Amino acid sequence: MSPDFEIQIFNRRENSMEIEKVYGDAMVKFAYGNPIGRLLGPVIASKMLSQIYGKSQDSLKSAKKVAPFIKNFHIPMDQYQKGSFKENPVETSYRSFNEFFIRKFREGKRAFTTNDDDMAAFAEARYFGHACMRDDLDIPVKGSMLRAVDLIGDRRGDTELAKDFIGGPLIIARLCPVDYHRYHYPDDGKTLKAFTIPGDLHSVNPLALKYRQDIFIKNERRVSILETEHFGKLAYIEVGATCVGKIVQSFDESKAFNKGDEKGYFLFGGSTVVLCGEKGAWAPSRDILDNTSAGIETYIQLGDVVAQSNRNST
Repeated sequence: MSPDFEIQIFNRRENSMEIEKVYGDAMVKFAYGNPIGRLLGPVIASKMLSQIYGKSQDSLKSAKKVAPFIKNFHIPMDQYQKGSFKENPVETSYRSFNEFFIRKFREGKRAFTTNDDDMAAFAEARYFGHACMRDDLDIPVKGSMLRAVDLIGDRRGDTELAKDFIGGPLIIARLCPVDYHRYHYPDDGKTLKAFTIPGDLHSVNPLALKYRQDIFIKNERRVSILETEHFGKLAYIEVGATCVGKIVQSFDESKAFNKGDEKGYFLFGGSTVVLCGEKGAWAPSRDILDNTSAGIETYIQLGDVVAQSNRNST
């Protein structure tokens, strides 16, 4: 990847800057930076193509890609549970690439913050954060896609749900294909409403966002309106992406949830979770805000702190 397209990440746990190694970067640059690729955009971003490709990752043959993928991206497999073939070494224990893709952490490898006023990282991902949503936000992308009304307005065009979140805080968690692809609840609470907004499946890679700035409101997404105990009302938005065969809700949303409960997972592909809050209810952590201002994402482990409640502020 040329220096012009390097994606800088600050790794909080390691306290160091890193350059992201992008899976499929040549394809992303062709699809969004090449005139021919842009002509093919509707096909590349179609749900049918992503579902077909995602389905291929369920085949037994796809399991052959797992070991080379682990080696190429230096994935620490000692942190993850084995797949279906328990008798095999972890690298060859998965029956398909998708089973590897949605692998779980081993017991005790991740812990969720226990402080009630600390919001837990709901995904192991690269985070951007803003203290309030406004029309002129330009990190990581410009303009109206970061308005609550565009992100949350439901499939019937109802914008009432968005009113609670206008001017509120915003966190964007970007997952890469190399990451743990399960996402969790950041606090205790209950689900008030959940629905899917149909759309395309563009890449959510920063290289794609550089060329196309309406991806977050054009892509298919699933919205859950949550009532939480310590952070007020939240809009929890799972954004589909190229080659994401499916967004799976693994939690029974008719039941109350606890901080750290698994909410769902993405099948193959890079993906994003966006979290919107009520104005003044909470704020992203200071390092996330500072790095975001510099155009740098912060890599944060699942369960670590990503925001603080303002309920006890004077």
